[in-house]
Amino acid sequence: MSTKDQLIRDNEDMTRVGPGTAMGSLMRRYWLPALRSSELAAGGSPVRLLMLGEKLVAFRSPNGELGVMDHRCPHRNASLYLGRNEEGGLRCIYHGWKFDTSGQCVEVPNVPNGAQVCPKVKTTRYKTYERHGVVWVYMGPAELEPPLPLIEVLEADEGDLEIEFAQRECNFLQALEGDIDTSHLGFLHVGNIVPDDLLPQDPMRYVVANRAPELEVGDAPWGTSYCATKHTPTGGRYLRYANFMFPCWTQAPQGQFENNLFARAWVPMDDTHTMSITLLWKKRGNLFRTMANGEPLPGVSELRLLPNTSDWYGRYRTEQNPRNDYLIDRDAQREDRIYSGIDNIGVQDQAMTESMGEITDRSREHLVPSDMMIVRTRRRLLQAARLLAVEGKAPPGVSDPFVYRMARSGDMIVEGSDANWKALYDIRIREAVRLGQA
Repeated sequence: MSTKDQLIRDNEDMTRVGPGTAMGSLMRRYWLPALRSSELAAGGSPVRLLMLGEKLVAFRSPNGELGVMDHRCPHRNASLYLGRNEEGGLRCIYHGWKFDTSGQCVEVPNVPNGAQVCPKVKTTRYKTYERHGVVWVYMGPAELEPPLPLIEVLEADEGDLEIEFAQRECNFLQALEGDIDTSHLGFLHVGNIVPDDLLPQDPMRYVVANRAPELEVGDAPWGTSYCATKHTPTGGRYLRYANFMFPCWTQAPQGQFENNLFARAWVPMDDTHTMSITLLWKKRGNLFRTMANGEPLPGVSELRLLPNTSDWYGRYRTEQNPRNDYLIDRDAQREDRIYSGIDNIGVQDQAMTESMGEITDRSREHLVPSDMMIVRTRRRLLQAARLLAVEGKAPPGVSDPFVYRMARSGDMIVEGSDANWKALYDIRIREAVRLGQA
């Protein structure tokens, strides 16, 4: 097999998430965040939910029970999204068949012996879990249901947790890779900033003073990690740590290591659409640092979302999107007011990953040392997916959710130590703010 053919095969295995695919099977072994609890009112309208290439319907019964199931009625495949949310379940409006939140048919009123038909009919239903205003869904084999991952930010009190949903119109992996690509920070987000634009104590000065970080990467129990190093004028080091966590989580270095409790899931809706779900601890401090003149960093603004609609791709779409070129301001770009010309840090990333195409052709890439984290993460995901497919080996974090407890991202300045990046990580994680511990 040629190198290009192998790259194409690898890309297929990494990006396809439907039933029976290698990556889809891996994803189905984990609990995945799916909806805001507020999207499902007791007795309210059902919601179309697209996850891992499957069209589902989510609802909350009048007594508060959650249901997530195949949207097709198993009688004649009419959509249960159009159904009546009644006491005891969701009723198909075509012939009146009714299904409880476990997917079991409980009424077949259009035939004389309907009670005898009910036990024989059950639709595909997935287990749900609700915590901190988020509904989680498990789509794998019932007998292999894992515990929820013990990502530390989930230990925050509900009032201290900020949650953001946003959709990307591209494959989950290229969206995820944007979060673990450290060298783009010095260009896409702050390419027009120089050190003197920032406060003397702002460590971002090291990013803009040297836009080519020294990168070290390695496997970790939860997935992969990197450390990007810049050198300070005093001989110290400015370090930025970040992680990929199975199956589709990232931890970006968006704050100080000691209290940067942050995680973002890139949940595949299908092969070409992704739901980004960000969880962050409000007490970790200001996400974006200000410039020396007191102004925010250029291009930083609130994320603006379009109103949700009822179609399959209608949830949490950004106002800035491919159809309006992300509202790029060419004057701001030319005048160097915003390096990219695109307002909002997240949308800048969105524009780049979506511009690659729905599923990027990785056989065209020319990878360099700054891409080592991306290469390592692809390899780790592929290996885990293929081991599961061939040997049935459970991927990381499924049987031991405690592996996530030691994952932390963030930046730090180290003076007077020649310890390597992994040793420094071990020292600082022991000294860091920890939640969920006595």
